[in-house]
Amino acid sequence: MRLEGKSAIITGGGSGFGAGIARKFTAEGARVMIADINIESARKVASEVDGIAQFTDVAFTGSVKEMAEAAIKAFGKVDILINNAGITHKPQPMEEVTEHDFDRVFAVNAKSVYHTAVHLVPHMKAKGGGAILNMASTAGLSPRPLLNWYNASKGWMITATKAMAVELAPAGVRVNAICPVAGDTPLLKSFMGEDTPEMRAKFLATIPIGRFSTPEDIGNAAVFLCSDEAAMITGAALEVDGGRCI
Repeated sequence: MRLEGKSAIITGGGSGFGAGIARKFTAEGARVMIADINIESARKVASEVDGIAQFTDVAFTGSVKEMAEAAIKAFGKVDILINNAGITHKPQPMEEVTEHDFDRVFAVNAKSVYHTAVHLVPHMKAKGGGAILNMASTAGLSPRPLLNWYNASKGWMITATKAMAVELAPAGVRVNAICPVAGDTPLLKSFMGEDTPEMRAKFLATIPIGRFSTPEDIGNAAVFLCSDEAAMITGAALEVDGGRCI
């Protein structure tokens, strides 16, 4: 029960890594809000973990403000924020990615972190502390060809994590990131372009441990980084990647 008494918001919590984090957090004693643009998926996960579902489009500040206010009203406080919501563009040469797709990737993967900071960092400062966990990627450390602007958005996430950590440390707010390798989640097909045995084998050949990451892997890492066991860890970008970035 490493998170007993804690309350958390998990963006993109309706599927994939976010759902894995929600299940692990609940098992460790936390109360969770599942914030997702797909409200049906959010409700499904929330019902499994006795949590709260909240429709949220993290690309828009008004939606994030409603999320923050709803969580504070429901829980009385927010101790942990998981910036997990993310999207990608289909694999293609950088000059062929449309401006619309570029803007959407950066709105969801990068600007969303600004929105959640605006609406939740003051609350964490006022209550004397908190933990923020940003979902980055091995793509931000060792970019894959043809995922150019997605790679860049995750590199931004790693730098933002370190900048947030050094600024918020005096306020008692720790900020870390997780860098997962590709996982068997709804985004996998988008990363690969097509989900075939051949493409999976090609991806797996780049991971020394020989398998994709799982929501459970990410949930385990998230619990540690957001728990008091990691009280001296801030500004870290933890690779949960089966050795891919070695």
